Amino acid sequence: MGALKEKTKTESTKAAHILIMEDDLNVARGLKMVLDEQGYDVDLRDTGYGALDAIGQYEYDLLMADLRLPDIDGMQVIKQVRQSNPETGVIVMTGYATSALAVDALKLGASDFIAKPFTEDQIKASIDEALLAHFKNMETAKVGSQSSLDAISIQKREVLKVLNRTSEDRRFSNNLMKKGGDALWEYTLSNEAKAAIGSGDLGWINKHVGELTQKQLMYVYKRLELEVW
Repeated sequence: MGALKEKTKTESTKAAHILIMEDDLNVARGLKMVLDEQGYDVDLRDTGYGALDAIGQYEYDLLMADLRLPDIDGMQVIKQVRQSNPETGVIVMTGYATSALAVDALKLGASDFIAKPFTEDQIKASIDEALLAHFKNMETAKVGSQSSLDAISIQKREVLKVLNRTSEDRRFSNNLMKKGGDALWEYTLSNEAKAAIGSGDLGWINKHVGELTQKQLMYVYKRLELEVW
């Protein structure tokens, strides 16, 4: 288990792109030096608007945000980042730490709230934890996206299976004409797909399945003729 966790940390380190939003250049450069040594890809911005501009142009895995900035409240930056880039992790750093600020930051989705001055070990541990959570969330989203694509592929295959069957099985075709989508209970189809097939909705079928062969179109044309009559 420990070896697996260490491997995940290493992979995250190699891939991680971090933005430091800090107007104290000494702190910012010191942090960058530490993070460069860890293998992270690090950018610096000394204003809130500068950070928002950078986030609008590049994809960051983690934002390390100071709250006291010369142009805009750091909390406002975090709020905008959470809205526009909810997958980006956030660590808050401040020399004016209070319980209320910490609660507000965590409510906005920050993974950690670190009071200045902090140690090198503290910041490394916080970043490791934030990135592990970030990459885990990204992997979960990727799996969910793939599941959606798989479901679409399955439905497309099922629609074609139904249409092919209508040209080969007259009893099935007649039953489908009479009962519509209710005749498709044995197929893995959404209610929308069942309704489209049952009514011969060629527009829906072409949009979600693609062009059909003449064999597959036979049922659709017959269904549409029935509607006309």
